[in-house]
Amino acid sequence: MQNIYFPDEEITINDLYFVCYMIERTARKLKQHNKYVVNALGKENLVHQLSVANVMHCKNPEEVVYEWTTQYNLQSGNFDITNVDKTLAEIIPTELQMGKVYQRLIVDTLQPGEDYADGILKIYNSWICEKIDNYNCSAFYEPSYYIARAFENGGF
Repeated sequence: MQNIYFPDEEITINDLYFVCYMIERTARKLKQHNKYVVNALGKENLVHQLSVANVMHCKNPEEVVYEWTTQYNLQSGNFDITNVDKTLAEIIPTELQMGKVYQRLIVDTLQPGEDYADGILKIYNSWICEKIDNYNCSAFYEPSYYIARAFENGGF
């Protein structure tokens, strides 16, 4: 995927990772589902965020969350992803860990002709996002190839 501001530069997997991390961090801060944040941004703004990710990663993540919240008019909700059954989920994965899970899944499931923004929209709007974000089960702990195969097959 080409950077829209510097056409001779490629958007890297690390740029995708940063955007996935910020989606997760923003959604948790607002108590929203990741899907809400992704759809509020839309493809054009996702392409923008992917293109500036190599610069934005040096900013304070809380500042980026604030900027996204105000720029894209994101609203608070009542979904607390960290509200889990402590007997089933002793450890809740961090935003960074979940950003990596999503980054790998997007890369592993990209189809010819799709770019990272298409992959973000496809994955975060699919059934697998709900499974991965249910920390009472172990879907997010599965190896990345297994999660990608489950996505392709329509279930675990």
